[in-house]
Amino acid sequence: MGSTPITMHELPVAESILEISLRAAQAQNARRISDIFLKIGQLASIVDDSIQFYWDTISEGTLAQGATLHFERIPTQLLCLDCAHPYHPSGDDLRCPRCGSARVHIHQGQEFQVDAIEIDSD
Repeated sequence: MGSTPITMHELPVAESILEISLRAAQAQNARRISDIFLKIGQLASIVDDSIQFYWDTISEGTLAQGATLHFERIPTQLLCLDCAHPYHPSGDDLRCPRCGSARVHIHQGQEFQVDAIEIDSD
């Protein structure tokens, strides 16, 4: 079993998570950030282990040091532009299972957001 590759792509993502979290925590006069809940679409090219790897380093010495990152993956949902059928694709085949069309709109699955932050305040 191989390990997950660490890529530089996730460093700016981890930095954004930290910036958003610190800004929100400071607005609430937090003493510490304990948990951060993330929603990430299946199609987003973000690797959870890579985010965690960078997080442990960049959060050191901040209100977010030691905060637990919680990853929720949002399944891909497509909408066929020919027959208006919403569906979750199976495997790599993105064609509509009802009419076979490849003309689709991504309805969900590309999300990346900080959904919630738990803090300890004074």
